[in-house]
Amino acid sequence: MMGQFVLRRRGAPLAPLIVAVVVFAFVSLLAASSPVEAVQLDRPPAAEALTYNLNLAWVLLMSFLVMLMQLGFALLETGFTRAKNAVNTMAMNLVVYPVGLIGFWLTGYGFMMGGIHQWASLGAFGLAHRELGVRFGHHAFGLIGFSKFGLIAVNNDPGSLAMFLFATVFMGVAATIPTGAMAERWKFSAFLLYGFFMSMFLYPLYANWVWGGGWLSQLGVNFGLGHGHVDFAGSSVVNMTGGLTGLAGAMVLGPRIGKFRRDGAIGLMAGHNLPLAMAGTLILAFGWFGLNTGSTLAASDPRIGLIAVNTVLASAAGSLTAILYLQQRYHRPDVAMACHGLLGGLVAITASSAFVSPAAAVLIGIIAGFLVVASVLGLERRLRVDDPAGAIPVHGVCGLWGALAVGIFADGSYGDGWNGVAGPVRGLIKGDVGQFIAQVIGISTNAIVVLGLAMAFFVVVERTIGNRVPAEVEWSGLDALEMGSEAYPNV
Repeated sequence: MMGQFVLRRRGAPLAPLIVAVVVFAFVSLLAASSPVEAVQLDRPPAAEALTYNLNLAWVLLMSFLVMLMQLGFALLETGFTRAKNAVNTMAMNLVVYPVGLIGFWLTGYGFMMGGIHQWASLGAFGLAHRELGVRFGHHAFGLIGFSKFGLIAVNNDPGSLAMFLFATVFMGVAATIPTGAMAERWKFSAFLLYGFFMSMFLYPLYANWVWGGGWLSQLGVNFGLGHGHVDFAGSSVVNMTGGLTGLAGAMVLGPRIGKFRRDGAIGLMAGHNLPLAMAGTLILAFGWFGLNTGSTLAASDPRIGLIAVNTVLASAAGSLTAILYLQQRYHRPDVAMACHGLLGGLVAITASSAFVSPAAAVLIGIIAGFLVVASVLGLERRLRVDDPAGAIPVHGVCGLWGALAVGIFADGSYGDGWNGVAGPVRGLIKGDVGQFIAQVIGISTNAIVVLGLAMAFFVVVERTIGNRVPAEVEWSGLDALEMGSEAYPNV
């Protein structure tokens, strides 16, 4: 009875969304079953069919691997929160998946990839596509995709469907990140609204600008700034977007009760299960191979070996740096910070994993390890922002650093033709100042647009249904009063 009452009382704001999903699904079904003019798709020669099929299987397999990261995030964030909120934290990591998938299917994928007409490695050519934008003189600036909504225009093309799945799980990573920053006080109905906003609009908008043919990717073609903003697998598109959205939400929500005291002291709110968090960290590290190596979109690309090596080296360097720094400073190891450092190294190498040498990957990871420690401490002590899972430093700060690192360390050994610019991707160490400027423009845009739009969204929710649970619910624990069930009822 209690669960039914909560659903009726708090579910009202979501009713229009549910109705919209049902109507859109019905319209999509009618459109798919109606006779339409078939779009002719070019197919590869028979001799190349094996390569295309191998690439298709590769993209699907890497998508499955990235989806495993949902479990990693769930375990990590739950371990870093208190026992009385374990079910709520796990539930957010579970429910963001179906909410995000439906929202991305409805509009998100169309806004993100609606302007793309082919993926050469997957044999998907001639797809209906449309990119809305503006033109100044001879320069076109893409702003947002405007086709493929509900997958109606993909004509069941295998390559396009594989790309939808691949793009969806990347979106899921970005959408999951704020659940750690806003844990232990976020109202579940407000979280559901956020899930649709993130998957249907916010993530696809910036992702289109970088990966969907939008204006950030065109900085090279239009202004000669390297290859435009380059992000191989998502330091800025996925991680920085998720981290800054979490920052906006945490600022609007405010800290947990008792976190920051009037005398200036910071309350210790230790997570209830550090081994759970460590297990989540290792699962995330495993799933990260899907993010980075999968972004080649081709098993036939021999670069996947270097990408995998760079991924593990950066993660190890980040973790070791964080734990040794705190060992030196406080004379004891901090395993939680070792987890943050490992993830920070992974986040930082994600944008440049295909463009740098192993030595550069180690250096990128070392800097990420220092940044994680400094930003975790600074976020609490100076900015007074409460982030239970360290999501903002790991994903926001290290995501920013990772995108910037492309403009510094890219060595010119990969990326010929990237974003329509001839020649490989080079950073400052190879004399391309333009690439560095393009990276700065990209992360500045993320900081302004993503943070600004996320802040506006959370403010609107705050003034309507509210973002935060009542104080008595927070004191008692969100499991019992918000979710109606407890993780450890007999303890």
